[in-house]
Amino acid sequence: MADVPEAGVDRAGVTQDAVLGGRLTLLQPRRGHRAGHDAILLAAAVAAQGGAHAVGGHAVDLGAGVGTAGLALAARVPGLRVTLVEIDPVLAALASRNVALNRLEDRAVALTLDAGAPARSFVAAALPGGSVDWVLMNPPFNTAAHQASADKARAHVAPDDLLPVWLKTASRLLRPNGRVVLIHRADGLASVLKALVDFGGVAVLPVYPKPRAAAIRVLVGAIKGSRTPLSVLPGLTLADATGRPTAEAELILREAQPLPLW
Repeated sequence: MADVPEAGVDRAGVTQDAVLGGRLTLLQPRRGHRAGHDAILLAAAVAAQGGAHAVGGHAVDLGAGVGTAGLALAARVPGLRVTLVEIDPVLAALASRNVALNRLEDRAVALTLDAGAPARSFVAAALPGGSVDWVLMNPPFNTAAHQASADKARAHVAPDDLLPVWLKTASRLLRPNGRVVLIHRADGLASVLKALVDFGGVAVLPVYPKPRAAAIRVLVGAIKGSRTPLSVLPGLTLADATGRPTAEAELILREAQPLPLW
């Protein structure tokens, strides 16, 4: 880490930032997609039953970027192994540095790998089918019509077939009854549900920006091979009518409190 000065910015345009109430430190590009609420909410929704499914288990973060969600999860759940999968070699390299920066080398690793790569590529990376307890993902979820900057295009704009491809990868990696958790635009919920062909036990948790506003995000969890019907949970409101963060949001975003889906 010697190339990152104390001020938190190196010559390559990388900043060093504290998230999750200072529990996690991240190196990330100054420009382009940066760590935000979505990744922390996603991490909170994994192992939401107090870690019963995750402690001693293995989680894979598909499209991990610099590792925000996966490392936030690892920081919260002792004993959980986390593999960060990221197609962009620059972001994957930063994710690897973030593993070391947060002293998680004993149970976290970053791989440069396409989340939609064929099974043989995952096997070569020591991720065979049926070997994982959890898959989490914050996939690009804007349409091609969305105006994204060149810095953010790959992280935000998705081809039409991306979500089904990523969920196919998740299904292949997961053990029977393994769980996938993702965050998506609220108005894209129908597409998410359509793509969960190998899953049941679907739980949907809406995220609202303020009281009496429409949901802006949905957290969606599903269980491989389950036949349990869909459930829609009480939502999370991020801010009150004055714009101040709600107490519940603060506990999740700053105090690492889990956000149960089941």
